[in-house]
Amino acid sequence: MRKYSNFILPLLIFSLLQNSKAIAQTDVPKHKIALFAPLYLDSAFVDDTTYRYARTQFPKFINPGLEFYEGAKLALDSMNIEKAPLEVFVYDTRSAKENLSQQLSRPEMDSVELIIAHCYTSEVKTFADAGLKRNVPVINVNLPNDGNVTGNPFFVILNSTLKTQCEGIYRYIQKYYPLNTLIVYRKKGQLEDRIKMYLDDFSKSTMSVPLKLKYIDLIDSFTVNDLTAQLDSNNQTLCIAGSLDENFGKRLALQMAIIKKQYPVTMMGMPTWDNIKDFSKPEYKGLEIIYSTPFYNPKVDKVSLGIINYFSQVMYARPSDMVFRGYEVIWKYAKLLIQYGKDLPSNLSSKQNKLFTDFDIQPVLNKQNMTLDYFENKKLFFLKWQDGIIKAVN
Repeated sequence: MRKYSNFILPLLIFSLLQNSKAIAQTDVPKHKIALFAPLYLDSAFVDDTTYRYARTQFPKFINPGLEFYEGAKLALDSMNIEKAPLEVFVYDTRSAKENLSQQLSRPEMDSVELIIAHCYTSEVKTFADAGLKRNVPVINVNLPNDGNVTGNPFFVILNSTLKTQCEGIYRYIQKYYPLNTLIVYRKKGQLEDRIKMYLDDFSKSTMSVPLKLKYIDLIDSFTVNDLTAQLDSNNQTLCIAGSLDENFGKRLALQMAIIKKQYPVTMMGMPTWDNIKDFSKPEYKGLEIIYSTPFYNPKVDKVSLGIINYFSQVMYARPSDMVFRGYEVIWKYAKLLIQYGKDLPSNLSSKQNKLFTDFDIQPVLNKQNMTLDYFENKKLFFLKWQDGIIKAVN
């Protein structure tokens, strides 16, 4: 978790409050972008002037949207130096004065050419419908959820869906662990059943040799003995976590680390493991832990180092991954908008203007009628924790 200076926080949010209507670049005709994020400004301030909390207090629920905005604002500042012809309207989706539908119906939305949204599950369909109605691309930057959107060539999901993640994991295992014993440890639950369904469905359609996956259900209080009952000390085993539950994942990995010397095992986790920092701790030493993510930035490039340096000197903090997400999404799609204008919807899959992430934006087709439902980022990176160090392995 990143830490801010106690003095900087209220000033930062107050500055955002005063500048949340529009960020303009240059005086020439501008391309207009609408940026939506859960900023909770009304929760942070009383009467638009007085910070609600103590100077030493900053509520965690504000972090994701604020961090995303910070990154977007830094990108716009950089583009302003280039005199990019942009006008960006910023909306707080947690405003007490207007709900999301009212914000999407504002007069300035009639001339907006691009919508970039940090959204919640309940908002996905609303954003997608707004884009379809106006023929304006909508970039969902954070949520791995299609919101039951169909027939919408203007909607883009950057954070790969669970189905895409499961198919990517299956392919990775086919490529690197096809001869291992393969055990999927899971707990009972709807999401766990969905993971199993995605894996089994892909097993039926794969062009390669299907994997022989063995599913083992565990109770919440499972022990080392429950795991070793399925393992063979003479065979290499890939143990797959069949649950998105981070606590389940940490417990499973920890138990595997305990028995690693007796049983040759490797752990394959779920995309939610990107949030688990405990794997750097000594108790996980010796265990290889692999998981997938659509976002990977080693933070060694010039732009990343510049962002890190800015946060260190100005914010007295370390930038979160959402800061980098905000920066790269604005940079990539604002530049595509400037380049293609009204033709942007036909160029949503462009690989131009890459900063940190290799997005692979592909159409998702409806299998029943073979029409385009939406676009999704299909690129997955596989990362490995080993002995407290994390690195990309593909």
